Amino acid sequence: MKSTIGEHLKTIAEALELAPIEEVLTWGMETYGANISLACSLGPEDLVLIHHIHTLNLPIKAFFLDTDLHFPETYELKEKIEEHYGFKLDVYNAHISLEEQNKIYGPSLFTNNPDHCCQIRKVEPLEHALHRLSAWMTGIRREQSPTRANTPIIQWDSRFNLIKINPLVNWTNEDIWSYIHSKSIPYNSLHDKNYPSIGCAPCTNPVSLGENSRSGRWQGFNKTECGLHQGENSYE
Repeated sequence: MKSTIGEHLKTIAEALELAPIEEVLTWGMETYGANISLACSLGPEDLVLIHHIHTLNLPIKAFFLDTDLHFPETYELKEKIEEHYGFKLDVYNAHISLEEQNKIYGPSLFTNNPDHCCQIRKVEPLEHALHRLSAWMTGIRREQSPTRANTPIIQWDSRFNLIKINPLVNWTNEDIWSYIHSKSIPYNSLHDKNYPSIGCAPCTNPVSLGENSRSGRWQGFNKTECGLHQGENSYE
């Protein structure tokens, strides 16, 4: 059965590989209806997807994982985007407050054990957000990092047991920003201060010219992903 599912997804992924983003989004909506949602961290890729969804008038919902550790600029952008497009992001939080986490694990879990902090404040809320969904959509691009270089446009997410759709895998950084500027889409002001990839404030730093766009995340640790995106290359 898994092999059959894998072959089916591979066939769809190959058919949509070079399709315009409008076709991919429409396919996702027509296939999964109310059981699909966009994971929105308010990164530039997510903003491109939100704009397309709005322009196409697709009733695809979007959710935001509030770790309580985001930059003030990120929270400001959330309000701007909601006002700009006239909708509200579904918000998911950790099962314990930051204060409770500090009491249990100490005040700097993100420094001492960032994997555990991500598990509590990102992965577990994501599991809650994906509960009962059939598919989720992300802004992953192959160009972003070596771990994402072979990401299919459609895949089976074995970690969360549902379909994962990545409409922007073929887009370059230049494509993303050209689109944002051409459509006057609000974006995080930190991007203008050498923050190409923005996560939680304690774990995100600016990068130098020529560095990988995600090199500013979890500096000093052998860590490039928060745990939300694993097994990018599989169809089953």
